[in-house]
Amino acid sequence: MIYVMFALVLLTFLVGIVAVTARVRSVLTGQVKIKYYRAMSGQTAPDYVMNTTRCFNNLFEVPVLFYVVGVLFVSLQLNSAIALLLAWLFVLLRALQALVHLTYNNVFHRMLLFWAGMIDVLLIWTLLLTELVSSA
Repeated sequence: MIYVMFALVLLTFLVGIVAVTARVRSVLTGQVKIKYYRAMSGQTAPDYVMNTTRCFNNLFEVPVLFYVVGVLFVSLQLNSAIALLLAWLFVLLRALQALVHLTYNNVFHRMLLFWAGMIDVLLIWTLLLTELVSSA
């Protein structure tokens, strides 16, 4: 489970690099004044900057539930092949959601990937509770 969580950490860093690069590009091209980034106010940033920022922020929302359940599986020394498979599926879904968000940004496709990831995390939590009940 540690490797799966690390994969999501890598995805988060990758999207963070994309977001920072977009911000730097917006300043270098003169689309945004650097003062905008102090308080994120005073003007509107281009869509590509907003999309990268939102995509990065999204990786600190639902994934928190994933990290918590992953840490619980590791700390309780629970081994579940199904949970591990679902964990990899979650990372894949988050990567696909980020890819959609950072490229053609179709809201419907993003929503489907988001809800698939939500259901996936709920299933992992359900497996954790099942494991705990069965071992008690």
